[in-house]
Amino acid sequence: MSLEDIKQRIEKAEKDAGRKVGSTQLIAVSKVQPNERVEAVLKEGHRLYGENRVQEAAGKWPDFRDQFDGIQVHLIGPLQTNKARQAMTLFEAIHSVDRPKLAQTLARLAQELGNCPDVFLQVNTGEEDRKAGVMPADADAFVKECRDLDLPVQGLMCIPPVDEEPSLHFALLAKIAERNGLKSLSMGMSGDFERAIALGATHIRVGSAIFGERAYS
Repeated sequence: MSLEDIKQRIEKAEKDAGRKVGSTQLIAVSKVQPNERVEAVLKEGHRLYGENRVQEAAGKWPDFRDQFDGIQVHLIGPLQTNKARQAMTLFEAIHSVDRPKLAQTLARLAQELGNCPDVFLQVNTGEEDRKAGVMPADADAFVKECRDLDLPVQGLMCIPPVDEEPSLHFALLAKIAERNGLKSLSMGMSGDFERAIALGATHIRVGSAIFGERAYS
């Protein structure tokens, strides 16, 4: 499937949901993709990308930024506190702020550096033991804590359980965001992004459908 195919599906989903066309941002998930595939999509004009690991992004994006204007890279994978300083300079947004210690580290670095990427707070909507994110019951308090730290909290992110209907989780995330006055929702991937758009997603994360299947070593 091509980038243009995905964009057409996004536009149709927006229209079907009665939303403004262009209100959903497509994050092309470039993790573990060969540079030539990423470069091909850059040459098509796409400028918003998602990476899972700080180290991989550090080895890939500085060179691409030298070649192409307007690139934005968002961190969509887990962030260790010892990688936070590097992440602050690599990414325009961090979608995986999932615990108070990380929020406090980012806030300290923001004061030190004088700037901070946009922040999305990850909510573990499925309450899964091995998945990152604050529990839904703790989400309101975590939003307040991050705001009190002067972090630029833009919205919420979730990754639904693989064996459950994702729409239930998208609806829950949207409800938490609404009651906290947050406008951005990072939710929906290759298999379910139309449902996410119907429930208010502002950022969807699509990888293999754009670049092809990943070849993990």
